Amino acid sequence: MIKVTVIPRKENNLYGGLVKKELELRRRNQGTLHRALGKKAGEERWRHERYKGWINLQKCLGGVVVAVVRSKAADQEWQLLSSFVGFLDRHFRDHISSINLTYGED
Repeated sequence: MIKVTVIPRKENNLYGGLVKKELELRRRNQGTLHRALGKKAGEERWRHERYKGWINLQKCLGGVVVAVVRSKAADQEWQLLSSFVGFLDRHFRDHISSINLTYGED
C-alpha cells in the first residue's frame, strides 16, 4: 500500500478537477484510469486498464486529496503509482503544490 497525499495550490478544488478530468477522458475513450463501483460523496475508487489493483481517492480539508494505491501483486504497485502520478503531472501540474508518498500498511 502506498498513500499519496496531494497538496493543492491556494486551496483549489483538486478533487473535483480529478473527477471531472476522469469523466472527460472516459467519454473520449482516452484515459487508462477509470472509476470503479459507485461513487460516495468525497470518495472515489479508480482502476487501471492494464495494471491489477485500485486507487482509492478521498477529498480532505483544505482541498487536500489523499489517494491509497493498492495492487493485487505488491511488486506491481509501482506501475499504478507511476500511472497516477503521471496523470496528476499531465493534467494538474499548475494546481499542485506538493505530493507526498507514504509507504506501508494501514
